[in-house]
Amino acid sequence: MSVVWVAGEALIDLVPREGSRTSVVGGGAANTAKALAKLGIDTRFVGGISNDEYGLAIREELNEVDLSLAHPSSLPTALAVVSLDESGSASYEFKLEGTASFDFNDSWLPVGTPGALHVGTLATVIEPGCNSLYRWASLLNVPIVYDPNIRPSVLGDREKYRKIVLQWASISKLVKLSEEDLRWLDYPNVSFLLDLGVELVVLTKGDRGLTGFTRLSAVDVSATPVKVVDTVGAGDTVGAILLEGVVKYGIKELVENRLFAVLSRAARAAAITCSRPGAKPPNLFELN
Repeated sequence: MSVVWVAGEALIDLVPREGSRTSVVGGGAANTAKALAKLGIDTRFVGGISNDEYGLAIREELNEVDLSLAHPSSLPTALAVVSLDESGSASYEFKLEGTASFDFNDSWLPVGTPGALHVGTLATVIEPGCNSLYRWASLLNVPIVYDPNIRPSVLGDREKYRKIVLQWASISKLVKLSEEDLRWLDYPNVSFLLDLGVELVVLTKGDRGLTGFTRLSAVDVSATPVKVVDTVGAGDTVGAILLEGVVKYGIKELVENRLFAVLSRAARAAAITCSRPGAKPPNLFELN
């Protein structure tokens, strides 16, 4: 398989556990990179990692990921304070300003041609780093998988968020987003993404499964039943499986029966992640 780059943030989730908070490595890109590496894919993380204690924990957690393209930084690690509701669904309060996690800069972003690039979440909206990240990504002549993973608590300006999503989607071949993302952006369906030239849009619907949309058809897959511990990292796991499909088959081949198989695999992988605390995606043995 080709080398895959995953660009975005690695941060620390402060998760409630037994009356206190436990620090857990998180961030959409870090979770996705970890999930990909566990599938046996040569995965390189593109993002800032602090030299502080949390940064050391990030490096240890991403021990299966190639960190040769990561940017070592003396800035602190970004933090996300996690709250869980009765169903295990997570919400976040972020501490991001002036952190290594969002220190994207033209001076260190790598040169090269991966098989595919995954990018998304907060790294695409936190200024000024997001501007450098977009310029860099737009010059890469590779398939881009984009996951907006909307966080209104970080950027509450809907129109500005919409512009950012449209900007990134316009250079992407595959976009994965949730029903909550779509609802908050105030779009009735995913056709606005297909109209931009996105070849495949995958909409996650929680316990109702996933749907993959192309310009010609839609493919539905049911969720895999599971006792949910929490949903942290579930969407990132789905993104990893989709990227695995892009690398293995090519974006144009993800249609009909093959798309159904990839989405079914994503549903199984997400269920495994939901069955245990934190972002702990399955390895290849567990998934197969």
